[in-house]
Amino acid sequence: MPTALALSPHLDDAAFSCGGTLAILAASGWRVVMATVFTQSVPGPTGFALACQLDKGLDASVDYMRLRRAEDEAAARCLGVEVRHLPFREAPHRGYGSAPDLFAEPRADDGIVEHLVPAFRALIDDIAPDLILAPQAIGGHVDHLQVVAAFRRTGSRQPVLWWRDFPYTVRDTVPKAPLAASFAGLPVRQVDLDRAAQEAKAEACAAYATQLGFQFGGRAALMDRLRAEGGRERVSVAGILPDGCPGFDAAA
Repeated sequence: MPTALALSPHLDDAAFSCGGTLAILAASGWRVVMATVFTQSVPGPTGFALACQLDKGLDASVDYMRLRRAEDEAAARCLGVEVRHLPFREAPHRGYGSAPDLFAEPRADDGIVEHLVPAFRALIDDIAPDLILAPQAIGGHVDHLQVVAAFRRTGSRQPVLWWRDFPYTVRDTVPKAPLAASFAGLPVRQVDLDRAAQEAKAEACAAYATQLGFQFGGRAALMDRLRAEGGRERVSVAGILPDGCPGFDAAA
């Protein structure tokens, strides 16, 4: 059985960005593991970290990340994939104190990459994937940037599908793409989602109930955004895809 590993910075990124591709792989007989990096619960959050919970309509007493991990497990069932939750803290718990900070340069004192590199190496050794899916960090969120930086330092030799970070790709303003030059030379491929994959992705995305109002304005608006994507996902391909990998159409 071939195996694919999706590295998701947050508990929703992979499902939002390449959930249809993951569903197609799983339906084609692949073992698919969706591993999320920043999932650790932090007791008694304060300041901006607490604000990131309160603005989702959640009381301060709620274990926000535990709730989100449960949403991720529900999303994975929709896609037919496995989950792994790595024990790292999101940026608001690492000294990033405002929304603008999340989309600025990584802090000089943010040493998370040094911890992610060995964790990623151990994960890859354990899963032994034939294919890895990872973010391009479109939007410039610091957690996405740090995941890309750490993954590139692992020395992994597997082929990679670099996915485009949704919903940053459909923001009304032009999203930041600080790493765009590093992907410019890679062939871009389009994944055309069949009806089953589209439905699986839609239900998986909807499973992240805590995020829908904040990110999209509700479930209906999420579905409108997904329909606007036209049943397609685009990836940049690094390496030679393994035998049995579902085909992709060339994309401009």
